[in-house]
Amino acid sequence: MKRFGTKYPGVFYREVIRTGGKGNEKVFYIIFKKNGTNQEEKVGRQHADNMTEAKAARIRGERIEGKRKSRKEIRQEKAKEVWTIEKLWEKFEEEKKLKSIKMDKSRFDLYLKPYVGMKEPKDIVPLDIHRLTRKGLKGKSPQTVKLTLSLLRRIVNFGVKTQRSGRMTFDLDMPKVNNIVIEDLNQDQIKKLMKAIDDDPFPEVAAVMSIALFSGMRRSEILSLRWDDIDFDRGFISIKNPKGGQDATIPLNESVRQVLKKITQGKSTYVFPGKEGKKKHDIRKGANRIKKAAGLPADFRPLHGLRHVYASMLASSGQVDLYTLQKLLTHKDPKTTQRYAHLRDEALRNASDLAGDIVKKAVAQGKA
Repeated sequence: MKRFGTKYPGVFYREVIRTGGKGNEKVFYIIFKKNGTNQEEKVGRQHADNMTEAKAARIRGERIEGKRKSRKEIRQEKAKEVWTIEKLWEKFEEEKKLKSIKMDKSRFDLYLKPYVGMKEPKDIVPLDIHRLTRKGLKGKSPQTVKLTLSLLRRIVNFGVKTQRSGRMTFDLDMPKVNNIVIEDLNQDQIKKLMKAIDDDPFPEVAAVMSIALFSGMRRSEILSLRWDDIDFDRGFISIKNPKGGQDATIPLNESVRQVLKKITQGKSTYVFPGKEGKKKHDIRKGANRIKKAAGLPADFRPLHGLRHVYASMLASSGQVDLYTLQKLLTHKDPKTTQRYAHLRDEALRNASDLAGDIVKKAVAQGKA
């Protein structure tokens, strides 16, 4: 494009189609030396930026003296000050040391980033959330939708708390989720499971599943178990950093004690060490092998399901109150344990019916 000189040294302009109006307008540029090299910079448009030859000359002087930043540098600084959801997430991920951060990252990359990642919280509108839930989360479970929207809310709250951004202009509606699931096995299934555990060629996996059934411990708690967490003399197991948050202690019952005594303690501090003696993170392959051998239902989770079986057995016995069960399961919230209440109520009802039968039997014998 042709350059047109001005009466000011180092200032010229080009003519372009006017933005937002008819005809043409001038776009002003400046030329100056910086670090021994010639620099050419655009300083603004005649109408859109209200730029003139004289203003361009003043800007050139300020640039030479180092009193003014270039338009590019100013844009970059403004961009740094704009806290989009993606930028907030990066800081959130960096500063928050959460167990769930890997799952959160997956949800952010898959669902939030494509739909609201480049927006500031104040610029997100209900239509964005509608698109996110109807397109990005199409076919996903209500729980996945809820966890994704909860993550967005946490990111925004993080921005507000750290004074990096403001709030969204509307409240998020969370879907209602019924995630109360109790996985249970009948006596015949438990019998087949124990046979599959005894027959499995890999004693380590069999031991993990046995401990899950006999103690109700979570998979992560069992795989994190160290030898110094087990007090064989006093009969307790220390659970460090459980899902409930605070460290907890549960009894070392005789069934678990017998399983642990069969394990040879090596150089690793972990009871079930992984490669090079480090913590093992996964035994799904082996657990699924035992599950298949036992003929358990396809939707039964071989480790967390055993935790449910443990809790169900105790609750349905009628001999364990819900407070005790909560402590054994290291539930932080008693509402979580409440899902087993109906099993205990059923056991008490059966006991009550038994008392009635005994009285009726005694009355019948008296009449005889």
